[in-house]
Amino acid sequence: MNPYKILLVEDDAEISEMLKNYLETENFEVACALDGQHACTMFDDKPFDLVLLDLMIPKISGMGVMQHIRGKSYVPIIILSARDSESDKTLGLGLGADDYITKPFSVVEVLARIKAALRRTMQYDGAAVEQAAREPSVLTAGELTMNLNDYTVKKGEQAIELTAKEFEILKLFLQNPKKVYTKEQLYSLVWQDAYCGDENAVNVHISRLRNKIEEDPRSPRYVLTVWGIGYKLGDA
Repeated sequence: MNPYKILLVEDDAEISEMLKNYLETENFEVACALDGQHACTMFDDKPFDLVLLDLMIPKISGMGVMQHIRGKSYVPIIILSARDSESDKTLGLGLGADDYITKPFSVVEVLARIKAALRRTMQYDGAAVEQAAREPSVLTAGELTMNLNDYTVKKGEQAIELTAKEFEILKLFLQNPKKVYTKEQLYSLVWQDAYCGDENAVNVHISRLRNKIEEDPRSPRYVLTVWGIGYKLGDA
């Protein structure tokens, strides 16, 4: 089996070298970028299985790099950052990151998070193949149309760009239009991980999804809040 390829974007050469050496001993192939511009160029030139991304990097910010990557790929992104505020974590997850590790960190923790992210990706890919044979390829609700073959979403004739997590949340609702999902259920099904009581990730993604698909996000028609329980698909 070919080693997983990781793009490590970190402007601290000492941290970059330490992580690279450690991950290579764990049989990963690691390419390093010291700034955001180089990271974007490297990502465009070569496929990667996962991205480790520092936020405070020169030329193009970490958030800018993440937006560039999310414009063309759902590859797992793990943020490495000295910023540990809830707003930074919420913003990072909202823009499409799959995980957030605060500096200082242990290389053992980073390895564990990498393996978990890759495992979730493998499980998702396998489940997607199995589901494709038994589920409709086009889901609809009101003016919304989701095509599972090319992962596109339209509202009428307008294309809507969703992140991987936003797509999966909307897909759950469209596939199960009468079901009410708790935040714990959404997190477990979409993130493929144990729910630790942190509602921020779910709240941020629901809010961003509404901003993209609703005429008035404050009075939603598609993603409705069931107070005290969770969320469901509206009749639209």
